[in-house]
Amino acid sequence: MSWDSYLDNLCAQTKDASGAEHCDKACIIGLDGGAAWTTAGHGKALKLSPEESAKIASCFKSKDFGPFMSGGIFAEGTKYQFLREEDGKLVLAKKKDCGSLSIQCSKTAIVVAHTKEGGQQGNSNKGVAVIADYLESLGM
Repeated sequence: MSWDSYLDNLCAQTKDASGAEHCDKACIIGLDGGAAWTTAGHGKALKLSPEESAKIASCFKSKDFGPFMSGGIFAEGTKYQFLREEDGKLVLAKKKDCGSLSIQCSKTAIVVAHTKEGGQQGNSNKGVAVIADYLESLGM
């Protein structure tokens, strides 16, 4: 099964009334260790390094977001400032002039979306939630 089609679906879920997508790239990683579920070859792939994926997975697995609070969240080599965490399932981060991250976990996966600078992070949050909730409904 190719998980890459989920990236197109996620980005499509972030469209506003004018049809503009607010999420420009995304990925899905495993909750257990951060292994990539989506490929870096997809046109809308957020290319996390193995270290970045592992750190994100570790924080979500343990529900300890202290490392994000103190050291930020790294994605594609860029450090994003931790904004907040909700219910141990959703984490939001931002970097001035680089955009923002919306990260949500299901039972076995973590969905990570990047909102382009000037885009609405709230729209990306909705897209991430749609995919994470769908995976959850499948027991994943």
